[in-house]
Amino acid sequence: MSDDILDEAYERLHRTGPEYQGWLSNHGPMAVEALARHGHERQVHRWLDSYLGRLDELPRGLHPIDDWRAALGDAKRAGDWLAYFDRQLRERPWRDVLGTWWPRLLPGIAAGATHGVIRVGHAVRALDSDDVNQQRRTELGQALGYWAARWQPVPGVDRLLDGTSAGESGGRSAGDLDVDAALAGLPRIDEQTGGIRDRLGRLPGVPRWEPALAALRPARTPAEAERGLTALVHRAGLDYLRFGHVEPVMLVHAVTAPTAVLRTLPALDQALWAPSLAAAWAATAAVTSVYAPADGLAPPTVTAATPAEVFARAARHGDAHVVKLADAVLDAHAASGDDRLLTAAGYAGQLI
Repeated sequence: MSDDILDEAYERLHRTGPEYQGWLSNHGPMAVEALARHGHERQVHRWLDSYLGRLDELPRGLHPIDDWRAALGDAKRAGDWLAYFDRQLRERPWRDVLGTWWPRLLPGIAAGATHGVIRVGHAVRALDSDDVNQQRRTELGQALGYWAARWQPVPGVDRLLDGTSAGESGGRSAGDLDVDAALAGLPRIDEQTGGIRDRLGRLPGVPRWEPALAALRPARTPAEAERGLTALVHRAGLDYLRFGHVEPVMLVHAVTAPTAVLRTLPALDQALWAPSLAAAWAATAAVTSVYAPADGLAPPTVTAATPAEVFARAARHGDAHVVKLADAVLDAHAASGDDRLLTAAGYAGQLI
């Protein structure tokens, strides 16, 4: 990965806000990190040239963050949150800041249609290769600030996270299903219309929602948490092939959100790994329940390709969601060797 090109791209993007048109997420930092990661540095600035024009300026702050609990989820304070994390990351090591704020932000994993945690995952991966780089520290600060400003819980996630707070004992969670069975048992909201915030608001009215959310077997060790996240990304990638035709953009996040959490694990204290699985599961479960149909189609036929070809096709396509899905499924394929995953990015490219 060319450090100079990625850092130049970050510098251009850090003059823009985390959202545009009032609520759409700025995908630029995530897409350029994926492009550079997979050796497509030459496309980064050309991609940005066509993307930057839609973005808003960096938001101005109102007043400094003092009571952080009261300011969580207040999108009007986005500028204040960006300034807060910029200051934090200039004064403290980035892993310390992340370790402090990860458990505070994790219950609000639905923030920005899960783009808060996804952007953090990309930023952490970039910092892993150069953890004193100021542009990358700034990117982590903007990612954390966006997550904090749009902080939004998945209904029922608080009880799920309480069930992991007792550590290896598994707390109060009584789930005993593996990832495949838990995903297969998810209910659907009856009215699949509107944006994600409206749809998430309907989940408490689904009688089977909270039992289904609690059905996943909790991780009792860090190793179990890592295996659970790996399985979750794998299964969600395969489910995209069955359900993606209905909501080709939004169902990408059922894959990319847990991928971001999995990428962040090595930078976290292992005591945070089990709740990280629980929150990632809640995000994927919620996106599935509010966007996927009850019955999926048979997986489509997509031209076979190598991992490098899969990402090259996504890069040529250019849509940020196609690029990020390709990036995520290549991770899942590297972990599992399951060639079916490689077709998901090509399918997204056909649909989007």
